[in-house]
Amino acid sequence: MSGEKRRQEIMKYITGSKKPVSGTKLAEQFSVSRQVIVQDIALLRAEGLEILSTNRGYFCHTPAQSVRIFYVMHEDSRIMEELNLIVDNGGKVEDVFVHHEIYGELRAELALDSRKKVLDFVRGIESGKSSPLTTITSGYHYHTVSAESDEILDIIEKELREKNFLVQS
Repeated sequence: MSGEKRRQEIMKYITGSKKPVSGTKLAEQFSVSRQVIVQDIALLRAEGLEILSTNRGYFCHTPAQSVRIFYVMHEDSRIMEELNLIVDNGGKVEDVFVHHEIYGELRAELALDSRKKVLDFVRGIESGKSSPLTTITSGYHYHTVSAESDEILDIIEKELREKNFLVQS
């Protein structure tokens, strides 16, 4: 299981529990070390999720929200189409990130949840002040997308696939 998938599953596990879940229990559940769980929790917190630690374990104070990372690729001319597809279906594009061979992971927060915000973002790029982050990876990039449910994310994933945005792994 990839780290991204494991973090999604950890969030489901924590939000589905009525009481705090210990790091040891999570480590057993996902067949990793407790240190890996601590790192996963730190990454989830960095994404803005409100995971609290107690002496009894972790619990999520954030209302249950689904998060998924999509690996996509397209030309710059399709940026607005891709982002509007996500927000039109109830998703929020939290960020964009790329994996660069030399610089490692480069990430930019977006927080796009409406056509207006998408339009403002695209206009900023079109103004020539900056280039899309994806120019350094030939259009390949990732988006962290949040939504009220996994069902909404499933719809977004299906439409991204139908429009040939998703990279088949």
